[in-house]
Amino acid sequence: MAFIKTRKKIVSSAIASSLSLVAGNAIAEDQVAQLETIQIQAQAEAKQSFKVDQSANSKFVAPLLDTAKSVSIISKQLLEDTQVTTLADALRTVPGVTLGAGEGGNPNGDRPFIRGYSSESSMYVDGVRNSTSQNREMFAVEQVEITKGSSSAMNGGGSIGGSVNMVSKVAKKGDSLEGSIAGGTNDYARITLDGNKDFGNGIAARVAVLGHMNDKAGQHDGAEYQRVGIAPSITFGLDTPTRATLSYYYLQSDDTPDSGVPYWNWTQKNADGTGKGTTTGKPLDAKQGVYYGWKDRDFQKQENQIGTLKLEHDLSDDITLSNTAVFNKSKNDYLWTQPDDSQGNIANGKVWRRSNSRITDTGTFTDQLSLAGKFNTGAIKHSFNVGAEYSRQETDRTSYNVNTLDADGNKYSTCTNLAVQTGNCTSSYHPNPNQPWTESASTRGQDKYNTLTETTSIYFLDSIAFTPKWILDLGLRWDKFDTEQVMTYGANNANTKPTTKDGIQVDPLRNVGDKDKVRSNTDFFSYQAGLTYKPRENGSIYFSYATSSNPVGIDQGDGDDGVNANYSNLDPERSQTFELGTKWDLFSDKLNVTAAIFQTEKHNARVQLDTTTYGNVGSTQVDGFELGINGKITDKWAISAGYTYLYTEATDNGKNCKGKGAKVNCTNEANPNNGNHLPNVPENSGTIWTTYQILPKLNIGVGAVAMDKVYGDLANTKYVPGYVRYDAMARYDVNKNLNVQLNYNNISDKRYFTKAYASHYATEAEGTNAVLAVNFKY
Repeated sequence: MAFIKTRKKIVSSAIASSLSLVAGNAIAEDQVAQLETIQIQAQAEAKQSFKVDQSANSKFVAPLLDTAKSVSIISKQLLEDTQVTTLADALRTVPGVTLGAGEGGNPNGDRPFIRGYSSESSMYVDGVRNSTSQNREMFAVEQVEITKGSSSAMNGGGSIGGSVNMVSKVAKKGDSLEGSIAGGTNDYARITLDGNKDFGNGIAARVAVLGHMNDKAGQHDGAEYQRVGIAPSITFGLDTPTRATLSYYYLQSDDTPDSGVPYWNWTQKNADGTGKGTTTGKPLDAKQGVYYGWKDRDFQKQENQIGTLKLEHDLSDDITLSNTAVFNKSKNDYLWTQPDDSQGNIANGKVWRRSNSRITDTGTFTDQLSLAGKFNTGAIKHSFNVGAEYSRQETDRTSYNVNTLDADGNKYSTCTNLAVQTGNCTSSYHPNPNQPWTESASTRGQDKYNTLTETTSIYFLDSIAFTPKWILDLGLRWDKFDTEQVMTYGANNANTKPTTKDGIQVDPLRNVGDKDKVRSNTDFFSYQAGLTYKPRENGSIYFSYATSSNPVGIDQGDGDDGVNANYSNLDPERSQTFELGTKWDLFSDKLNVTAAIFQTEKHNARVQLDTTTYGNVGSTQVDGFELGINGKITDKWAISAGYTYLYTEATDNGKNCKGKGAKVNCTNEANPNNGNHLPNVPENSGTIWTTYQILPKLNIGVGAVAMDKVYGDLANTKYVPGYVRYDAMARYDVNKNLNVQLNYNNISDKRYFTKAYASHYATEAEGTNAVLAVNFKY
C-alpha cells in the first residue's frame, strides 16, 4: 500500500505538470489552420471506433480486409468503454476465447484457450513472444489483437488455436495528456496517467502510470488485488528515415488470490451439511461469493519488467529495415488455497485447504531482425516481411514446502476426525478465512528446476496481388528449438527406493543435490497459404490453410507442455487449420462484418501408452464457425459483437490408462474419452457491446456475454454451467476535455464461473459491481 500511495503522489505531480504544459501550448494550438483542425478531428473520430483496419503487428503485411485469416481486435475505444483492467477481462469480450485455471503443472496466470486450444505459450507484446506466467494489465496497452487458427508461420512454436498480441503505448507525434481517476464498490480505487510530449526535432517521450486496488466483487472478506506500474518510452527520429524507440515496462502486483469452489455432486444430503456424493458435476452449491482461502497464509506476488530497443531505417519509400531487441525479466511467487475434496471431505461438511505454490524467475532475451515493404514484379504487387529471430530464455522454478501435519504427525488432508478450527480443514458452506495460520512454509527440501531454451527462426511472408481482385497470401517459417532442463533433488524427493522395470533399474537411488538432465531439440517448418477474391473494393472472400507445431518444452515446463525424460524425444505436435471466410466494410467503411467456417486438426498429440512410455499417437479436432461486427451503424450508434460455434472432439487419446505416476495401468482397450468434448471450450458463445449517443454530451452503452457450459476434464464429468452476464455504461462529457463515466457490471448479479480446472475446483466470477471514473484528455 505504501508503494501505491507513493505512485499516487507521482501521478498527481505528473498531472499538474502536464496540465501546465498543455495550457502553455494552447495559444499555439489556436493558431492552427482550419484545414488542419478538420484533419485532426477526423483522425480522432477514427480512433474512437471499434473498427480497426490494420494490425499493429508488421507481420500482417496487408490490411485486415485483404488478409486470409480471422483476426479479432479489441480496440482502444472498447477498452475505454468497458473499463477492463486486466487481459483476462479483456479477452472475455471475444467469443471463442475462454480461460483456463492454474494448478499443478499450470502456473496461476493468464491461460487463454482460443478455438479449443491453450494459447498459454502464444502470448506476445508488440509481436515479441512474452509467454511467462503473469496476470497482465491494460494500463499501458493500446489494443489487443487475437489471431485465430494455426499460425506458426507467423509466430513460431505453439499457436495451435491462435495467439494474443498486446500493442504497447509508445512515444508518438504531438502533445497529449489523458488519464482516469476511478472509485467504486468493493474498495475499488484506480488511477492511470498517459502523457506524451513532442519536443520537436523528431524527439518525443511518453509515460503511462498505474495505481490500482480492489477487493473481489461479491465476496465478503476474501480476495484482494493491488498493482502499481509505469511504462516510459522515448523515440528519436520521428518523421525521418531513421528512427529509434527505447521503452521500459514495469508492473508489480501483490494479491490475495481466490482459486474457487470445489466440484461436488450430492447423491444424499443431510440437514447438517453431510451426506454422500461424488467429486463430479458442477461446483458445490455453496452461497455466491464463498471464499475458501486462508488470508493468514495465501498470497501471490508478481513482478514483470520489459526493456525494448527498436531501430528502424527506411532504405527507400517502400522498404524498411528494423531490429527489435527485448529484455524481459519476470517473477511469479505464490502460495494459495486449492479447495480440495480428493479425500471425500465435503461428505463430512468440510473442505481441505490444500496449498498450491510456485516460485518462478524467468529472464529472456529476444532479437528480431526484419525487412518489410512493397515491390512490384511487372503487374504483380508484393507486400512482404522477411526476417530472422533469436531468443534465449532461462527459468528457475521451485515451490514451497508447507508444514501440514498436526501434533501427532498426521496429515490434515482427510478432514475426517479433525475439528474445523484446525484451519487446514474448513466448513464447506461457512469457511472462515481469518483463522490464524501457525505453520510454516519455505523452499527448503524442495526440488529445483532450471530450464534453458534457445530458439532460432527464419521466416518469409508475402501478400501477392495479381490483380485488384485476386490476392495470394504465402508464409513459410523454419524454427530450431533447443531446450534443456536440470532438476536438482531436494530432501523431500531424495533417498527414494529405486524402481525396476523388466529387471532393469529405471529410477536409481537419489541423494540430496543429485541432478537429472533432460534435453529436447528439434527443428520444424510451418506454412500458411490463403487465396482472397475481392468482388468489390470493400469486400473479400478467402480460403486459407495454415499449420502449427508444438515442440516438447515450448513453455519451459511452466505450463501445459513440460519437459520430461519420458517424452523429451518425441516429435512436435502438429496442427492444421482450414478456413473459408468473408469480410466486408459497410456504411462508408465505418462498419466491418466478418464470417468464417473453419476446421482445426491436431495430430501427433502426446499421450501416455504405459507407465513410463509416451507416444505421438493422439489427435483432436475442432469444427466451427463465427460471425463478427465492429464499427458504427450510424454516427451515433456503435457496436462490437460476435458469435462463435465450436464442436470439439478428442478423436484419439491412446490406450485406456488408469492411475497416476508409477501406478498407471494401461490396457489395449480404446480410451473411454475418445469422442468426448475438449475441456475449457463452450459449444456456443457470444458477446455484444453497443453504445448510443443519445444527447450531444451523453453516451450510454449496454453489453452482454453469453456462454454454454464448459467441461473441466476430458472425461466430461466435471463442468461449469452456461451463463449470460449483462453490463451497462453511461458517460457524460462535462466539456471537450473532461467526462464522467459510470460502469455497472454483472447487473443481474449472476453467479457464474470463469475457469474450470480438471481435478478439483472452478473459479467463480465477480458479482455485481460499479465503478465511477473521471476521465480527462488534452
